[in-house]
Amino acid sequence: MNPARRSWIKAAAAIGASVPLAGCERLISRATKELGQTIPDHVAVADGAEIDPAFHLLSRASYGVWPGELDRAREMSSEAWIEAQLAPEMVDDTLCELRARRFETLHHDPGTCYEYKKPVLREEITRHTLLRAVYSRRQLFEVMAGFWTDHLNINLEKGDCIYLKPADDRMVIRAHALGKFQDLIRASATSPAMLVYLDGKENKKANPGDIPNENYARELLELHTLGVHGGYTQTDVYEVARCLTGWRLRTGWRKGTVYFDPALHDDGEKQVLGTRIPAGGGEKDLDRVLEIVCHHPSTARFIATKLSQKFVSETPSATLVDRVAKTFTATSGDTKAMLREILHSDEFKAARGAKFKRPFHFIASCLRSLGADTHAHKPLIEYLLRMGQAPFQHPTPDGYPDEAAPWLGTLLWRWNFALTLTGNQLPSVNVEPLKLLAALSQGGSGGESLNPAKLLPHFIGRAGTEAELKSLDEFAASAGLATNERKAELFGLILASPAFQRY
Repeated sequence: MNPARRSWIKAAAAIGASVPLAGCERLISRATKELGQTIPDHVAVADGAEIDPAFHLLSRASYGVWPGELDRAREMSSEAWIEAQLAPEMVDDTLCELRARRFETLHHDPGTCYEYKKPVLREEITRHTLLRAVYSRRQLFEVMAGFWTDHLNINLEKGDCIYLKPADDRMVIRAHALGKFQDLIRASATSPAMLVYLDGKENKKANPGDIPNENYARELLELHTLGVHGGYTQTDVYEVARCLTGWRLRTGWRKGTVYFDPALHDDGEKQVLGTRIPAGGGEKDLDRVLEIVCHHPSTARFIATKLSQKFVSETPSATLVDRVAKTFTATSGDTKAMLREILHSDEFKAARGAKFKRPFHFIASCLRSLGADTHAHKPLIEYLLRMGQAPFQHPTPDGYPDEAAPWLGTLLWRWNFALTLTGNQLPSVNVEPLKLLAALSQGGSGGESLNPAKLLPHFIGRAGTEAELKSLDEFAASAGLATNERKAELFGLILASPAFQRY
């Protein structure tokens, strides 16, 4: 970072700390815009008959293509872009930090979070997640944070989870989003939020006749590791639950922290998936269980399948899943290695436009494609609620579905959102469609006639089909596009189009 840029950022942070919230946000918006987080003067598009490979990579490995980002991606090879994203610590994300880091509850330990009201906690973690998806330059990291959040789903609305999830997001999901699978599962298994959500803190053997609570053990096998068809039995669930007895949550001093109580642990011999776990293991029984399940062939295949579905298609080929599963096994569950296998695969390259955006991805990609300025206040978050994908609020442990069918009923809300957004009618969000039009017109004034054939490729990564262009031309002819309002409506129509719903 050059000295001038660093000074600008320090000044913005210092002034922001001494002005009211609204003024601070205006200052941050101005600072980030001045430092390049805006629409550039010229934006190139991919206007071939098929979706451009670089556009496809950006669409799948990020939350959408920011204006000008396609140019930068094309200057790099796909290998270089992927490697840069797989080293997020080397990517300067200062401008995103200015918007997203200000939410103090995301940095507290669980005990401190109990001092906040639930609406504050819910609002801050939701806004933080959306702002990072929109503004982070570490886009692949954010996509994987979302993936693992669904894989290890915790609903804020159960018990004390709302006080505990901020630490879980920081210390489990984000700490291990691109790391080793077993490290991620180990962190999750002893996460205060997970111990509450799946009743692990209730799993104890205080008396000889006590029966273990199987909730977490079942989901550990069915959803987190082996998968529902992974070959485990009810006996395995019971034995895993025995291994996990004794993990507790403090309720007084150091409230919300986890500890192991040997007096509440079933310390007898167990059998898990055919492997004997000797008596007397104490808290080490947890690590022995995780070693067994995280290195099981069914786990390799289950995680390989889910990652392939995430990045390639709902029904990935068996050969791709096999290769990713072999990579999982060979690298002991290294997420980066699996992503390299997927993103460089022929199957990935051939699956352009094959997936349907979930609501969160749709909203983030709308904001990114327009170079929007927002701090993600309630009017924007309301659309995620209406479409059914507010972060951390899925009611069951399986997480939000990553397939098209459950989300087809959100189309009306998507159309409403697209038109409201592009018309600058959404409070707390500002877009500049005419500035984008000028950039797409190679530095024109923005007053030139609006050509749908030039505009559409920016949003969908290819030239419009005859049917698509006919629909847009008919709208342009009927509307006249004589006013800025009418031009904005055309942008909204594109965001609401079937092609933009896919990626």
